[in-house]
Amino acid sequence: MPSNHIAVDIGASSGRLVLGKLEDGKISLEEIHRFSNGFTERNGSCFWDIDYLFDQIIAGLQKAKTYGVQKCSLGIDTWAVDYVLIDKNGEKIQEVYSYRDNRTENVMEKVAAHISPEEVYKKTGIQQLTFNTLYQLYVHDQRELEKADKILMVPDYLYYRLSGRMINEVTNASTTQLINLHTRDYDTDLLKLLHLKREQFAELTEPGEVLGFVSEAIVQQYDLPECLLICAATHDTASSVLGVPVHEGRSSAYISSGTWSLLGVELNHPINNHYARTANYTNEWGAFGTYRFLKNVMGMWLIQEVRRLENDRYSFAELAELAANEEGFRSLIPCNHTRFLNPHNMIEEMCRSCQDSGQHVPTTIGQVARCIFDSLALSYNSYLNELEELTGTPIDVVQIVGGGSNNELLCQLTADVTGREVLAGPTESTALGNIAVQLIRTRDISGIHEVRKIIGNSFEIKSYLPREVLNFSELINRWNLVSRF
Repeated sequence: MPSNHIAVDIGASSGRLVLGKLEDGKISLEEIHRFSNGFTERNGSCFWDIDYLFDQIIAGLQKAKTYGVQKCSLGIDTWAVDYVLIDKNGEKIQEVYSYRDNRTENVMEKVAAHISPEEVYKKTGIQQLTFNTLYQLYVHDQRELEKADKILMVPDYLYYRLSGRMINEVTNASTTQLINLHTRDYDTDLLKLLHLKREQFAELTEPGEVLGFVSEAIVQQYDLPECLLICAATHDTASSVLGVPVHEGRSSAYISSGTWSLLGVELNHPINNHYARTANYTNEWGAFGTYRFLKNVMGMWLIQEVRRLENDRYSFAELAELAANEEGFRSLIPCNHTRFLNPHNMIEEMCRSCQDSGQHVPTTIGQVARCIFDSLALSYNSYLNELEELTGTPIDVVQIVGGGSNNELLCQLTADVTGREVLAGPTESTALGNIAVQLIRTRDISGIHEVRKIIGNSFEIKSYLPREVLNFSELINRWNLVSRF
């Protein structure tokens, strides 16, 4: 088995190839290729350039060979819900829609006329989000769907391009809102609603399955290393959760902080009762028989858009520094409101929201950034309290992983507002979770518990203890009012 392991980790704003090695009981990571990502708008619709993503994987593997990597294993993870239609000749039928496209506006109500949200949740355990694959497929051009021999998720398609094998990996497939929790397959009633057949989807595949090697033709054409393809937990959140260290004797929740903040706990069984549905928590499938019981929070998308509107003249660290110098909790926004999903101008939308709720309207970039971080911390507090009620388990510690774990202001605010210790890191949890599956499959590591202990010993974890928040009850009352707007 190869000793070099490469994680292809692609998010909504960037992607990279990371080389991982297990040496002397610790995992080391080295980024070997990074590239930008983002959707483009054409004729009023938003699309990903998936062929560009494939080309970047090839470029990264070429770099790996120049680093001396002759043999490796490789896993792929990306965001969820978006899909690729493949015809009978194995060719892509259409460009890949972005989940931020507005074509699914009001579609949940149309679907509800045929099958109730209660029934969909009972079947799938997946939260109601306008961009779920169920709703995207409902509004997709029926003629294109009829031509589709296979429907693959984004990482499934990238594996297919490398190997020729078609799969639907379970952690990503579960986010489609089409998988039945009880039959553990695509739900017959939901497929019928979409006028789709089961055979239009590939076999459901678990993380850790060996998919073969990158095809010899591609290896020869691009002069690549010999790559054994191992099916990762292809939903980046599933990989990120695998990269969360263990906390012996302490009950913890995670926040996987990137473009989205995914706040939840790992369970061995789903919770798809009435209370979980009304609170809009999801039961996404995790690796090795687990479930990610979590809430989607708008996350760093808010500050990413602010940075973009400022023509990237501030780094994220500089925006956090500007925010730290501003008065706290002066302006708040309901982060998860759909108005912030893909507004024409994020800063203007935030200011309108503050105006609508009768608050101070931010006038500087520092105030805008502070508004975002204060509001995220308060959102986390609300959802952690909900999570305790829904699971019946007190949460002692919050582990923030991913890029947001570098934001010291947000980490401290989260500790202050939630009254819980926050442990920040590792930043590279998604790549680590991807590589963890590879290490478990190659039998370098025995399982989840061991790999998480190794991760905890391999990377610095920073602790933030809660500090007193003045007039906290008044702040929470104001937050509850703002959350209604």
